[in-house]
Amino acid sequence: MKIEIILLLLSPIFLTCIAIEYCTHRQNYSLKDSISSTVLALLHQGADLLALTVLMPVFLYLHQWRLFDVELSPLTVLIAFIFQDFLYYWFHRASHSIHWMWAAHVVHHSSPKMNLTTAFRQSFMYPIAGMWLFWTPMVLIGFPVELTFLVVALNLAFQFFVHTQAIKRLGWLEHIFNTPSHHRVHHSVVEQHIDKNFAGVLILWDKLFGTFEKESETIPCQYGAVDHPYLLNPVKATFWQWKFMLLQCTNKKGISAKLKVLFGDPNDK
Repeated sequence: MKIEIILLLLSPIFLTCIAIEYCTHRQNYSLKDSISSTVLALLHQGADLLALTVLMPVFLYLHQWRLFDVELSPLTVLIAFIFQDFLYYWFHRASHSIHWMWAAHVVHHSSPKMNLTTAFRQSFMYPIAGMWLFWTPMVLIGFPVELTFLVVALNLAFQFFVHTQAIKRLGWLEHIFNTPSHHRVHHSVVEQHIDKNFAGVLILWDKLFGTFEKESETIPCQYGAVDHPYLLNPVKATFWQWKFMLLQCTNKKGISAKLKVLFGDPNDK
C-alpha cells in the first residue's frame, strides 16, 4: 500500500507548506473550508486503502498475463513514471467528460478557495468511479504492480504543490511541468479555462492533445464548480452529484438515454 505510506511520510512537508502559505496568504484560506477538505482527504485515504486491499489480487492476477517482463532499473522507473503520467492525463480528462467519473471528481473542484488544502479535497468514491482502471495498462504491459502504485503515489504527491496562489510563474519550468499557474487555470470556472490543463506532472500532454491554456493576467481565475453547490459537509459534498446524476437517469426514458446520463458529458443538459 505504497500510496498511503508515501503520502503519510510526506505529510509533515505538506503541513509545513500549508502553515507557511497560511501565514503569508491568509486571505486565500477559510478555516471551515480547510477542515472540510482535510476530512475529505482522510475519508479518501481510507477508501483507497480498502479498495487497494480488494483490488490488489486483481492486479496480481492481471500481471500474470503481462506482455513483457520489465526489469527494475533507473531507466524503467523513469519510463514507468512518464507512462503513468500519460495515463493520468487521460484519467483526468475522462473525469471531466464522463458523468460517472465527474460525480467523484467534482468534489475536488467544488470549493471557491484555491490553496494547498484544496489538494486534500478528494472524493472517497474514486474506486467506484473507476480510477483504478487507468493503471491496468501498466500492469498488463509488464511493470511490477508495486512499481505501478509507487509512481501513482509520486504523481499524486507532486500535485499537492500546484494547488496554490502563492507561486506565480516558474520560468522555463512552465514549458515542461504542470505548475501552480497552469493548475489555477484548470480549477477556474471562467469559460475560457474550463476543461483545460489536465496534466499531472508534465504539461506536455496538454500541449500535445490541445487542452493547454496559459494563465493570463487579463482573465483572472475564479474557482469553484459550475452547477454544483459549495458544500462544507464532507458527506453531502461527496454525494450531491451522484444524487443529481441518478435522479437525471431515473427521469430519462429508454436505456440509451439513461446510459447517456451516466456515461455522457456531464455538461449535457
